[in-house]
Amino acid sequence: MTNQPNKSEEILELFAKDPDKGMEMMFRTYFGLVSSIVYRVLNDSALAEDISQEVFLSVWKNRETIKITSSLKSYLATAARNKALNYIRDNKVKFAGGDEMPEVPDMTPGVEKEIAGKALKKRVTQLIDLLPERCRHTFVLSRFENLTYKQIAVEMGISEKTVENQISKALAFLRTGLASFLDEK
Repeated sequence: MTNQPNKSEEILELFAKDPDKGMEMMFRTYFGLVSSIVYRVLNDSALAEDISQEVFLSVWKNRETIKITSSLKSYLATAARNKALNYIRDNKVKFAGGDEMPEVPDMTPGVEKEIAGKALKKRVTQLIDLLPERCRHTFVLSRFENLTYKQIAVEMGISEKTVENQISKALAFLRTGLASFLDEK
């Protein structure tokens, strides 16, 4: 664990002196981490690999202006999550574990129930997309990555109380947004 910051600093120093070698070392060191984070959000290994490469491509394209103030590992982890969340938003993709989305509390048979369930999943995804970015990020970490409030607070650099408030806001927003949807059924 104490080696990691040294490795991060070493890579950043090399990246500043020799961007080609620094980028290669950064990629070899952190590609596994980045792709596993993206995979946890999207649950698609091929897509996770593509988006992970985009994270590193973005670092490369912005190498002249990029300012990494936290550890390189934290920076790349945040970039990976944000790229995955942006992919979901931009492509209206269902979250990993889509089968875990709530089923419609409806007693209609067969096809009608399936259509209603799909409509509910779509509505939940739309509502999550409408959350403010920080609130959405907190909610995704809690509900889709199964992190504790304490882990989220440490990762995002905020207090546990702020995490709790963000989750409460997200849940209240979802409840409100789903109330009229479920009343129609």
